[in-house]
Amino acid sequence: MRRNAGILALLLFPAFLPAVESARELPFQPGETLNYDLKWGLFPVGSATMKVLPKEDEGDDGFHRLSFSVRTNEFADAFYKVRTNIKSVVDRTFSRSMRYEKSQKEGKTKREIEVLFDYDAGKASYFESGRLVSTLPIPSQVLDPLSIAYFFRLGELKAETETILPTCDGRKLKMIKVRTGKTEKIRVPAGTFKAMGTIPEMKDLSGVFKKSPEGILRIWYSADSRKIPVRISSKVVVGSFTARLVSAEGLKEN
Repeated sequence: MRRNAGILALLLFPAFLPAVESARELPFQPGETLNYDLKWGLFPVGSATMKVLPKEDEGDDGFHRLSFSVRTNEFADAFYKVRTNIKSVVDRTFSRSMRYEKSQKEGKTKREIEVLFDYDAGKASYFESGRLVSTLPIPSQVLDPLSIAYFFRLGELKAETETILPTCDGRKLKMIKVRTGKTEKIRVPAGTFKAMGTIPEMKDLSGVFKKSPEGILRIWYSADSRKIPVRISSKVVVGSFTARLVSAEGLKEN
């Protein structure tokens, strides 16, 4: 059954990845920085930052470079210290990932991960600490777990709809179904936004962020052309986590 699901994913992935013709069509731009605070219940536990990195000056290949970092504060460090940094490189048309890097330091888990996507060979190579661990067959277009968050912002948000987003972390190919709810007012430290709630059906989460059996991950995107993620909440095994937008810099004009 699992093998059949993988074959189906290979056949369907390209259908959900429309290419972007020019950078002007993207709702974000180099220099965009989104800063979040993190709470576990009522307790502040850390911060997170999402960035669209500046273009490289010399030998610029036109690729898009993204980063995500999360760190716990002194209070949370006492029971589960997190210092994780992720980088993603996406092609010019923002339709497929080229490289994915993750420096993971979460509790006792420490990993240095790199995934290289080779579309000529049709495979993704997964490395840990510079050592090749495995390879995975991939279709002609696929996105990594970080770039998929930006890719979702490319489409039009419509209430009461479902969107299927393909993702590959180098170990698995997944089709993530995202259900969109209604527009509502969301208050966060960065201000009050009209935002549309979404519920991704994400399986196989592990560690402290593993959802409880009844848990639901919710993400609210601003109901404008930029579709900024302004609030994220999830009920997990050890309680409820919330990320709220604190500040935004370098935004594209709305």
